[in-house]
Order: sequence, then structure tokens, then C-alpha cells
Amino acid sequence: MRIIAGEARGRRLFAPEGDETRPTADRVREALFNIIRAEVPDAVVLDLFAGSGALALEALSRGARRAVLCDRSARAIQAICRNIGLMRAEDRTRVIAGDWQKAVSSDGGPFTLVFLDPPYRMTEVYAQAARRLYEAGRLAEDALIVMEHDAGRPIEGLAPPFILADERTYRDTAIALVRIGTQSEEE
Repeated sequence: MRIIAGEARGRRLFAPEGDETRPTADRVREALFNIIRAEVPDAVVLDLFAGSGALALEALSRGARRAVLCDRSARAIQAICRNIGLMRAEDRTRVIAGDWQKAVSSDGGPFTLVFLDPPYRMTEVYAQAARRLYEAGRLAEDALIVMEHDAGRPIEGLAPPFILADERTYRDTAIALVRIGTQSEEE
């Protein structure tokens, strides 16, 4: 696993040991960042279920302003901190050791770019986390929420004010791009 582009291009990242995390494949990450490239410069990033931190760190490498990374796994937190150190990004990052609800409740934001990549079995978390972030005032008006999920299981329970702006599939992985919007924007 490595940083694909930007100031830290080519830098290798550490993944947490064990099978608690499922890092986003380099090819999927590269495709995703090609799609969202205009959203990244100066972004304020929240990476829930951060794992290795690869998504947030890729965004920082490509010009994001700062990032908050959250994971409840001690092994993931160790990998995240190690990867932040390798990128010398300590002054642009904050790490939250705890579940996603702790990150939603903490100070931060408003976030312009959110990565939401829970274990695929946690299907209810996508809509819950988006709703809680919105209700807590943690989302910028033009925020983009990137939801990585099992291609065989569509995102369920997403309701206004959220709209599915785009969705792409890469073998067994799907990427849903979700925005705050109105029904008339969907039509």
C-alpha cells in the first residue's frame, strides 16, 4: 500500500496487523481520487473507520488542509500514527481512538470531505453516521461523503437531506458519493 499522488507520492504505508481492517485497494483509491480530485485541495477531511489512514493521508498528500482520523482498533491507531509520522503530517492531523460516534461528538469540522468505510457487515452505519454528522453540524454545506461498501449490498436508509450523487463499482467494491441536497437537484 502506498500514497499514489501528490507531495508524498510513492511513500509506503503500514497496514494494521490482523484481519480487523480491510484497506482500500490502491487501484480503487486511485480511481476514487481521480473522480473527486476537485474536492481535495483545501479540504477538511474526516476519515471514520480509518484503518491505516490511507484515504485521509492520500487527501493530505493531494492538498487537503487537515484531517481527523478515527478508528476503534488499537492496531489501526498504531498504524495510523506511524503513517502520519512517515508523512510528517502531525501538524495537519488529529487521531481519535474510539468508535465513529466519538468522532461525531468531538470538536471538529465542518468537514468538506468525509470517508466512511466501515466493515461491510455494518450496513446500518452509513445512513446513521451521515445523519449524525449532519445533525451535529459537522458537515459543510457543500460536503461530499464517500461511502465505500460491498458492491452486492446497496446503501440503505439514506434519506433527505442526502442524495446519492454518483456510484461506481470496482469488482466487489462500490463507491457511493453522497451530498447534502434537495429533491429537485436529484431530478
